[in-house]
Amino acid sequence: MTDYKNRYPRVGFASAGGFPVGVKWLLISNIALFVIYFFAVRADAGFLFAPFGLTPRSVLQVFGVYQLFTYMFLHSPFGFSHVLFNMLALWMFGTDLERTWGSRRFLQYYFLCGVGAGICVVIGNAMYGTLDTRTIGASGAIYGVLLAFGLLFPDRIVLFSFLFPIKAKYFVMIIGAIAFLSSLGASGSGVSHVAHLGGMLFGYLYLRTRMPRTDIIGSMRRQYEDWKIERARRKFQVYLRKRESDHDPWVH
Repeated sequence: MTDYKNRYPRVGFASAGGFPVGVKWLLISNIALFVIYFFAVRADAGFLFAPFGLTPRSVLQVFGVYQLFTYMFLHSPFGFSHVLFNMLALWMFGTDLERTWGSRRFLQYYFLCGVGAGICVVIGNAMYGTLDTRTIGASGAIYGVLLAFGLLFPDRIVLFSFLFPIKAKYFVMIIGAIAFLSSLGASGSGVSHVAHLGGMLFGYLYLRTRMPRTDIIGSMRRQYEDWKIERARRKFQVYLRKRESDHDPWVH
C-alpha cells in the first residue's frame, strides 16, 4: 500500500492553498441550489424541485433514472444542518482526496458513491414497498469520501463533533457503525441511513477494483495489529513503573 500517511502532514482540516476545482464547484453548486430551493419553498414554488429528488417509483419506471444524479444537489430547505454538515465534510475531507487523486478521479469517485447510494435507496425502498419515499442530499457521496479519507490518511487527526481529536480511521469506523445500526431500525427522522451505507459500500468497491495497489483489508488488519502492539507496550510500561514504585530501595 502506498504510504500516504508519511507523505502528508497530520492536520485536522484542509491545508492551505485554496480549493481544488472539483470541491470548489461542488460547494458552489450545492449551496446555490440550496439557497434557490430555500426561497422557492417559502414562495410556494417548492413543487418545481420535486421532480429532481430521488423517488424509487420514478426510477424503476425508467423515466426518472436521472434522479440518481440530481438528488445529490438538493438539501432540505427546512433547516441548515443538512447542507451544512455535508458541505463542511466535503471541504474537510474532499480537498486532500482531490489533491491526491486529481480532479477527474475525485469527481468520478464522488459521483459513483452518490449514484451507488441512490441505487441502494431504490433497492431498499422496493424491498419494503415504500416506492414513493423521496430522498435528497449528497450524504451518500459524502460518506464515500469519508471512507476514502479514512483509508488513505488513517492516522490523520480529525475533530469528532468538532470537539474530540481522533484518528481518521477510528472516525470512519464510528460513523460507519452508527449508519449501520441506524439502518436496522425504522427511522422517522427522514435521514436515509441506507444511502450512507450505500455510499461507503460503492466507495469500498471502487477502491478495491480501480486501485488494486491499495490493499484495504490488509491495511486495516495491519492497523489493528499495530494498535494491539501499542496497547501491549503501554501496559508493559505501566507494569514496569508499578514494579519500580513497589521496589524497596534498600534491598538489592
